[in-house]
Amino acid sequence: MENSHKKYKWHKIADHKSDFDFPPNGLLQIDVAGKKVCIAKVNDDLYACSSKCPHASGILADGFIDALNNVVCPLHRYKFSLQNGRNISGEGYYLKTYPLRHNEEGVYLGIEESSISFW
Repeated sequence: MENSHKKYKWHKIADHKSDFDFPPNGLLQIDVAGKKVCIAKVNDDLYACSSKCPHASGILADGFIDALNNVVCPLHRYKFSLQNGRNISGEGYYLKTYPLRHNEEGVYLGIEESSISFW
């Protein structure tokens, strides 16, 4: 869910969500504005998160989605909610998630704009 006080720059990542060629595990890695992002497909919904696990930098696109729709790291089986990035396993790690928008013009991923002010 988008935080109302955050500002995002929106990047078009596809014309339609069917344009993604997901492997059987429902996860793929893409590059967006110089960042590697993991895109997850659960049923007909798309989610976006950091490409690496915050625990030991496992590539999440090489992991899997469990029965509760959490992304599971292939290295140590850490589980994260695709909705909010919380570590389901209880270790206290947090996975960065990105908002997605889809409309008739395409699929867009939001990257938070820097809040640094120059004075």
